[in-house]
Amino acid sequence: MAQSSSPVSGIAERYAGSLYELAFQTGAVEQAETDLARFEGMLAESADLERMIKSPVFSAEEQLKAVAAIADKAGIAGLVGNFLRVVAQNRRLFAIPAMIKAFRAIAADARGEVAAEVTSAHPLSASQHDELKAALKSVTGKDVAIAATVDPSLLGGLVVKIGSRQIDTSLKTKLNSLKLALKEVG
Repeated sequence: MAQSSSPVSGIAERYAGSLYELAFQTGAVEQAETDLARFEGMLAESADLERMIKSPVFSAEEQLKAVAAIADKAGIAGLVGNFLRVVAQNRRLFAIPAMIKAFRAIAADARGEVAAEVTSAHPLSASQHDELKAALKSVTGKDVAIAATVDPSLLGGLVVKIGSRQIDTSLKTKLNSLKLALKEVG
């Protein structure tokens, strides 16, 4: 995996790499992915949780207590539960979204897959998901692990990111391009 110049991504890659090694050694990679996805979902749904992990106002002890309580209540135990506690204790919670993304990429690479981030205006149906996966496989030549998110502001279409490549077919981008073209004409 290429090292990034961003300090956050460097931290995220190191922590994610360590978590992956432990999960691989214990045969718990799939469980770790599931638990991390569950925590990521809670993070996306709760502005308070997001504020708590990003704010330097909270002490390491306060973050540790909060993360431990959240993990226990969500049933995130074992390796990922301990991982979240260590991250909180080390004051690295601000990087947890990047750590989750890096873990997914490492796990996908180990399985011979390519990780793709797909953002759509509406949730993809199972058939759309399968079609997209097949189309991306034909382009990349590898199996594709899709991490799907929904952004209603796209209006329609998709934004697909695979590595450093991005394909933006969203209606929002097309309308913005048209708007710029019309400004240049008039």
